[in-house]
Amino acid sequence: MSNIYEYVRHPRAAELREGRPVKTRDLRRVNHKNPFVRFNARFGLRITLVVGTMWCAYAFTILALFALPSAIKQGTYFVVVWLSSSFLQLVLLPIIIVGQNIQAAAADKRSEDTYKDAEAVLKEAEEIQKHLLAQDEAISVIVARLEKLVGPAAT
Repeated sequence: MSNIYEYVRHPRAAELREGRPVKTRDLRRVNHKNPFVRFNARFGLRITLVVGTMWCAYAFTILALFALPSAIKQGTYFVVVWLSSSFLQLVLLPIIIVGQNIQAAAADKRSEDTYKDAEAVLKEAEEIQKHLLAQDEAISVIVARLEKLVGPAAT
């Protein structure tokens, strides 16, 4: 008796075995052929890593507070202008970058977990395929024995 079912492996399964999930840190290593693009990417990343710290936010707060007494002397309008253009922009920029870095790390963790889950599902599917092949062989043996006892089935 021929095989009851022939398993064909999905091509993505081989890709999954060879690779790993892409993480934010992988994208930091920019491999462009153009040296200007490479320099700009590295320089931009370096600035982002420096500005995206709470220490930078504290330094910007102190810097912005130097202009506060002058704004208070000039009146309410200038206090509002100082608050919106100096203080909030200077202080919120690094805080937002810090938050984005935390979100990127969380996304990396979720990506890694999803990858591990996919690997686990793939392994389980392989075991199911082995189990089904063993059952196919057992069924084939049973059918062969029945055919000997009863004779070929009339169709």
